[in-house]
Amino acid sequence: MAKITMGAVGERDAVLCFKAIGMQVIPTETAEETTRALFTLTRQGVRVIFITENAARAAAEAMERYQGDPQVAIITIPGSTGAQGYAMSRVKANVEKAIGADILFGNNESQKEG
Repeated sequence: MAKITMGAVGERDAVLCFKAIGMQVIPTETAEETTRALFTLTRQGVRVIFITENAARAAAEAMERYQGDPQVAIITIPGSTGAQGYAMSRVKANVEKAIGADILFGNNESQKEG
């Protein structure tokens, strides 16, 4: 049976709490550090990675690269400054991509007609 491991990437004060529950944590400050951290964690077999909104936004290219990888799930979370809406917009985009409609906020065409 495969071991499921989890990790966290982003601002130090936002991700260090994940270390207390046994996750692999890599604090980052730049897009390059974030990209390197994602690569390191995935190479180590980490399959679930939590990343702060600021780090995800800064490393958008790396996020896109891993979005199509069925072996890893990258979950955007609020950072130390609180939620900025980026995580919800990514969830919304992924749901729309998967099912072809906005079921989260009700902004699809069939609801506008009725």
